[in-house]
Amino acid sequence: MRDETKMNVNQQPHLASPYGQPQPGYQRYPQPGYQRYPQPGYGSGHMPMGYPDQNTPYNGPGSAYQQGPPQGYSPYESFPSKNLATNLVSDLSSSPLDLGMRGPPTSGAPPVSDAQSYSPFGIGDIQNGPPPMGAPPQRPPVSQTYNLGAVNLSGPQPPYVQQFGAPPVSMQQMTNQMAGMQVGSTAPSPAGPGYAPPSVSQAPISTAYTHAAPLTFSPSSAAPTHPLPTEGVAQPPPQSYYGALPPAQQPFPNAAPAFSTSGPNQPQAPPPVAQQSFPQTPVSQPPFSTAPSLGPAQSYGGPPPPAQPSFPRQQHPTSQPSVFPGGPPPTSAPSQLPGLMSSQHSPYHSGPPPTTTGFPPQGGAPPRPPVAGMQGPPMALQGPPMAQPNHVPPSQPGMPPGPPNAGMSGPPQQPGMQGYPPQQNGAFGQVGGHQPGYAAPYSGQQNYGPPPAAPASAPPASKRLDPDSIPSPIQVIEDDKANKGSEPFTTGVRGQAPPLVTTNFQVRDQGNASPRYIRCTAYNMPCNSDVAKQSQVPLAAVIKPLATLPPDETPPYLVDHGESGPIRCNRCKAYMCPFMQFIEGGRRFLCGFCSCVTEVPPHFFQHLDHTGKRVDFYDRPELSMGSYEFTATVDYCKNNKFPQPPAYIFLIDVSYNAVKSGLVGIVCQELKTLLDYLPRENPDVESNIRVGFVTYSKVLHFYNVKASLAQPQMMVVSDVADMFVPLLDGLLVNVSESRVVIESLLDQIPEMFADTRETETVFGPVIQAGLEALKAADCAGKLFVFHSSLPIAEAPGKLKNREDKKLVGTDKEKSLFQPQVSFYNTLAKECVTQGCCVDLFLFPNQYVDVATLGVVPTSTGGSIYKYTYFQASTDQERFLNDLRRDVQKQMGFDAVMRVRTSTGIRATDFFGSFYMSNTTDVELAGLDCDKTVTVEFRHDDKLSEETGALMQCAVLYTSCSGQRRLRIHNMAVNCCSQLADLYRNCETDTIISFFAKYAYRSVLSSPTKNVRDSLVNQCAQILACYRKNCANPSSAGQLILPECMKLLPVYLNCVLKSDVLHPGADVSLDDRAYLRQLVSAMDVADSHVFFYPRLLPLQKLDVESTSLPVAVRGSEERLSRGGVYLLENGLNLFLWVGVNAQQELLQNIFGTTSFSQIDPSVTSLPALDNPFSKRLREIIESVRAQRSRFMKLMVVKQEDKLEMIFKHFLVEDKSNSGGASYVDFLCHMHKEIRQLLS
Repeated sequence: MRDETKMNVNQQPHLASPYGQPQPGYQRYPQPGYQRYPQPGYGSGHMPMGYPDQNTPYNGPGSAYQQGPPQGYSPYESFPSKNLATNLVSDLSSSPLDLGMRGPPTSGAPPVSDAQSYSPFGIGDIQNGPPPMGAPPQRPPVSQTYNLGAVNLSGPQPPYVQQFGAPPVSMQQMTNQMAGMQVGSTAPSPAGPGYAPPSVSQAPISTAYTHAAPLTFSPSSAAPTHPLPTEGVAQPPPQSYYGALPPAQQPFPNAAPAFSTSGPNQPQAPPPVAQQSFPQTPVSQPPFSTAPSLGPAQSYGGPPPPAQPSFPRQQHPTSQPSVFPGGPPPTSAPSQLPGLMSSQHSPYHSGPPPTTTGFPPQGGAPPRPPVAGMQGPPMALQGPPMAQPNHVPPSQPGMPPGPPNAGMSGPPQQPGMQGYPPQQNGAFGQVGGHQPGYAAPYSGQQNYGPPPAAPASAPPASKRLDPDSIPSPIQVIEDDKANKGSEPFTTGVRGQAPPLVTTNFQVRDQGNASPRYIRCTAYNMPCNSDVAKQSQVPLAAVIKPLATLPPDETPPYLVDHGESGPIRCNRCKAYMCPFMQFIEGGRRFLCGFCSCVTEVPPHFFQHLDHTGKRVDFYDRPELSMGSYEFTATVDYCKNNKFPQPPAYIFLIDVSYNAVKSGLVGIVCQELKTLLDYLPRENPDVESNIRVGFVTYSKVLHFYNVKASLAQPQMMVVSDVADMFVPLLDGLLVNVSESRVVIESLLDQIPEMFADTRETETVFGPVIQAGLEALKAADCAGKLFVFHSSLPIAEAPGKLKNREDKKLVGTDKEKSLFQPQVSFYNTLAKECVTQGCCVDLFLFPNQYVDVATLGVVPTSTGGSIYKYTYFQASTDQERFLNDLRRDVQKQMGFDAVMRVRTSTGIRATDFFGSFYMSNTTDVELAGLDCDKTVTVEFRHDDKLSEETGALMQCAVLYTSCSGQRRLRIHNMAVNCCSQLADLYRNCETDTIISFFAKYAYRSVLSSPTKNVRDSLVNQCAQILACYRKNCANPSSAGQLILPECMKLLPVYLNCVLKSDVLHPGADVSLDDRAYLRQLVSAMDVADSHVFFYPRLLPLQKLDVESTSLPVAVRGSEERLSRGGVYLLENGLNLFLWVGVNAQQELLQNIFGTTSFSQIDPSVTSLPALDNPFSKRLREIIESVRAQRSRFMKLMVVKQEDKLEMIFKHFLVEDKSNSGGASYVDFLCHMHKEIRQLLS
């Protein structure tokens, strides 16, 4: 099996920094929502989004490459998508190592003798530009038939014409030279970097690849390659996608055209070489073009060839792996794409929809003039006709900008802009123009462009990256499920990487903690700091101490050593664990962490067997298990006395906004039943937790609900400057004893404040009141604060509105993430000391300064829930589900966590929701089953390969019954002195989780652009180090990725363009602060789906199956107009319905056969009596059950205004804030790696 992924990317010298001149935060990029200008290409037979109609002839990309930069444009204004041709060849000679591939056999490259077939996410049968010099490749006459997953295109599509313009002058044009990436394991071809050796016999179109002769182009074994027609997408008002019904916002990008998954796709005869067309002034006339198609020895210039006959092309479903002769699909195997697909569109291009040259210029940028397209005979290309979304005309020096051009997608590059250079179509810019069947570009505008150059001077076209040939997250996830999902994962083998977080698996604890508790970035840790520094791979662990286990796994055993307490090492204080070695007949033990020898207490003594193992080894969890608990003695308790059971205090905002929205009534009604479900150790015994109630606006109201009272009593404290609790007895009570009084109070509160006119609120005194109540009761506990507005009333912690969008992207932006007053930091410290955890439920209708209000929750181990524009009718279900789970979940109170490590490494940095008063102890007023603490390790000495590296996480906490306990998790990983071993055993999901947390904390002290740049730089260093030290020598044009990190670029790009680091104009500062705080304590599974949302196709749903459908990649072109898809990211749940969805499908889901009658405002599906409806609702419930927060369902109709929000989560496409598409970013990353290597 291969251990790396190679791609061929030829590039020209890079002239400018990839991000261009620092321009604040990328916030002013042209948004790919196409909202400002009429788009060319909305003609008859076309949908306004600019997608070609199902059977519209398509005549090639029209990319206008002007020769001069438009005034006022920065060449880096956005990330136009780059076109890299890719061509998969697999020759297994290239990589020396087996880097512990995660994939199944399907993921590895097959033996040399087999033909290698490509997976559903294979390469498109496309070739753009000149084939390799040598014998012309022969195309097979037909493609294999394929059974499609949702498809609705039919009819052959005509080939299209490629046009090439003059040589690139600007940096964007250079990057297009990042030619076809090779994903795979082939050695560089003799033909030179990026070119496959001449291949005489073309592989059959069925995507079987022969190893002997690398192919020049290979068919895609993946999904369909036709753009779906879509109608105009209405632009929504700005909407905050983390809240409910937000007001107006800018549309999200549609970065890629939707694709139907069916329809013919024609392989055609060998591609012509660079065909040149030159812009000319009259818009209506096609520019002069020369399109030679002369076979392998291509001549430039000459008449266009006649169109070649097109052949039916096989279709592949987007989600299922396709089976091809010649072996399993290799997508996760190293595969090389030397390709000569110079300028053609891949079946799944990752750029925005094809009809426009660029996103409409925004912000006053002058429009680009159209470039007339070619209308001669269509040229035969080796591949499906396709829109050219990956081409953007770079603005070239000295030329004014022009309007978008049909067939182009991607914003015009603008000078001084931070963005990745677009990958052009062809080594030199193509001038694109009017496409047959597309509406003409803006009329009445003149064309700017260089004078026509001599046809013969056009250099060969460069290659373009086919999105299907680059590593697919879905393929890797499916391979891992196939390989690791069936067998239990036993933790006894040191340094064994666990299955991915997306795989369902059972864990057997045999001496190391389950991956549900601890996941590491690397399971082979470098022996010394030099290797670690050289590789730049972060060494970290994401620890979730109280994680919930599935029903088929045993929770940690509780061990009680009586009054003497747990056995520990005398020197380093590590707790007894499987890493301790017993010596001298069992009378002493040698600490695995510090090598100190400690006497075994008499009560713990046991004899050793002939192997040196204690005879009670399997009877004692602390000797044989990776995770277990000890009951703590009084020495582990505060003030040397056992703790009281904890208390829950509900603090309800009763100001005008909260009452008017219905919030107060909903909370009071829910609490009447919820109080029966407080957490408890034993389900048969009632909970020990006491409860209390406080309401507030500008003043606070405390309630005495003592069981002896006939009615509750209210006491008002109006002196909020010096908060105190007016009653000791009766504020915190046992639910069962005071039930009647509590219910009476909860019935009266909504009536009491129904007519309030008080709009101002306080916030600091509210937390102080809860804290004082817990102090008075001498117990730990949790405050549930329901709050609606910015606390502007005179009181400690008063805030002012400091929302200033002008600071976004500037050096002062970091101040927006910092608290505006220090009051809350001090208050948080007091809360942690008392064990007072705060959970904050926010219901804002405007700015509330989450960055400041969130300080106390995030410092005390609490959570923040945000319901923007809360409306009882649509948001009540989500809020109540979140509240129920928050009240019921298992908690630890007044917790302290310490991570000990073996000699050689130490924990140096911590990320999460906690407070630290020293450098070693993580203090958590509350710790629930969803919270993680991420720990980074550094070397302070050398490690040895024999002993490995050990870590022990110990958490001291009070259980919900009031018992003091220690939970211990142990983990041993291997150590290595070779870089290759380090790269063989990493976990990308954990690395990305660490990078995200590191970056999200860095925005507190650095501008977001610097944070992004440092992430890109570290990722490039990781991959460059692998390339330099571990990969077989190969041409510089190849991008080589280690097998276990081949998804690092796609996931890192998702982090870079996330709302915190790269916001669109419609993302509020509160949303960014909320997400920043949320991600800091997320576990790996949640952060994975948050950054790379899951997109499930439902149209081919098997109602008999209990498993979920296989996901498809997050790109608009994976969507079929006849399909229905479910998208989730842990916070949002969308049901996207295509305009051409079958009536039967709509009837089964919505109870109506008409697309127009579907109500997009519904938040739940009707319970219809048919198998499809039942199965779909089960899937939605099972998806929700996997996440820690309830996801409100939003129905999104294709071309409806909400679609822009949905498209924001299609992360492989460009984002409307200027974030790069996956293809672009991969090219950019390759360029960075080459710069580091040179």
